[in-house]
Amino acid sequence: MDFPAKPTIFFDGVCNLCSGFVQFMIGIDPGAKFQYASLQSEAGQAMLKQFNMPTQEINTVVLLHQGQIYTHADVALQIARLLGGWYRLFLVFSIFPRPLRNVIYNWIARNRYRWFGKSESCMIPTPELKSRFL
Repeated sequence: MDFPAKPTIFFDGVCNLCSGFVQFMIGIDPGAKFQYASLQSEAGQAMLKQFNMPTQEINTVVLLHQGQIYTHADVALQIARLLGGWYRLFLVFSIFPRPLRNVIYNWIARNRYRWFGKSESCMIPTPELKSRFL
């Protein structure tokens, strides 16, 4: 798999929380700094395999940027860094040790289907957004 030119967010396409996060990101990223792909997609599965990550048990959003993988709470921090502007204020959470940040992230990830629900299929981008998806 060739690395995408833009930072790419891979997400659980059937998770309502994850799909909502992607829709939020599209709204705050009018310059299209980021691309998106569901982890269940062909591109998502290829990326997971390339980085020796489980392909069936999806428990994190993944950011691929310049050949580097970010998972769990590190995804949010890296996205804030890349967005710039006032989003960099979220970098204050980097003062907390990674294990503590990931405990909170994993707690939300474990409960995401129960709290936010699950779709029968992955989100289908509109024609105008299709170019932002792998």
